Amino acid sequence: MKQRALAWVLLPMALLMLVGTALPAQQTVDPLEPSERVVVAYVPIMKFATLYVAASRGIFDQYGLDVEVQRVRSGTEIIAFLTQGSVDVGGIAMVASTWNAWARGMGLSIIAPGALEPLEGSPTKLLVRTDLAESGRVESVADLEGMRVAMAGGPGSGGEYLAAKALERGDLTIRDVHALNLGNPDMPAAFANRSIDAAILGSPFADQVLGAGDAVKLAEDLTPEAMTVAFVGSDRFVRERPEVARRFVLALMEAARMMQGDDYLSPQNLAAYLAHINTTEEALRTGVPVIYDPNQEISLEGLRDVEEVHRSNRRTEYSDPIDLEEVTDTSFVEWARSVLGTY
Repeated sequence: MKQRALAWVLLPMALLMLVGTALPAQQTVDPLEPSERVVVAYVPIMKFATLYVAASRGIFDQYGLDVEVQRVRSGTEIIAFLTQGSVDVGGIAMVASTWNAWARGMGLSIIAPGALEPLEGSPTKLLVRTDLAESGRVESVADLEGMRVAMAGGPGSGGEYLAAKALERGDLTIRDVHALNLGNPDMPAAFANRSIDAAILGSPFADQVLGAGDAVKLAEDLTPEAMTVAFVGSDRFVRERPEVARRFVLALMEAARMMQGDDYLSPQNLAAYLAHINTTEEALRTGVPVIYDPNQEISLEGLRDVEEVHRSNRRTEYSDPIDLEEVTDTSFVEWARSVLGTY
């Protein structure tokens, strides 16, 4: 009898323990009425694909957001648009102009991450022309000294940051090569006509160049686990329209969760990618998948390295490091996780 009584006591306790460890149920968030317009500028690369999925699959719509997306060539342009107030959010690499804007006290805040660099198998690579590699002219990164290296955005750009990290492997700096500013979509043709010698290139364009046989990999996995791109909100958007900003980030987090595992190449997601970047379905299917954190953590460690490299390259207008906590607002991703639960 004592054993049976004990069992009846322990059973409810065990059930309570199970309930206590279960993930919280997703909360319901009402759409904004009337809908709110949000203008987003982005550089057309796969690292901002949460934006494409949220826009194409109606996630923004379900939260009462009328999102207009505008394609631009580089993050430097987006910073100008943000500071002018012509866009609300920018999908950008962490460029020198971003750090300079913060140093001048301009109100811009990191509100959500873009894609992360994986530990290995990164889609962002340093490529060199096939003929230069096969001839033995370029056998290592050190051999790029004095050669034409393309990067998207030019001086102080995210492309230059990645190029600097790649050149470090050959004990070179950005000043040891002829750095060329070239848009990502233009690089496949530049390799094909041999107007560049090497380039920093990400998905899906790197896969296109490699598939065409015009270049080979010289260095990869340049910044493992780093957050080198992010969604940045204007001060007016973040401070004056917080309910809109919360729903915007919530939609990005939902999109990230719809892109995990095999769902990365679902028909709906492929259609979203192809609607926003210049690539092919074949390149997306055969290329290395980009990594999207389903919990959308904002990593400050990687950002510190980006800022330090730009300062070392003398691309900033200041000399003392910026306090990243002052330019990052994690409240939106934290709120989104409270709604969706931890993945």
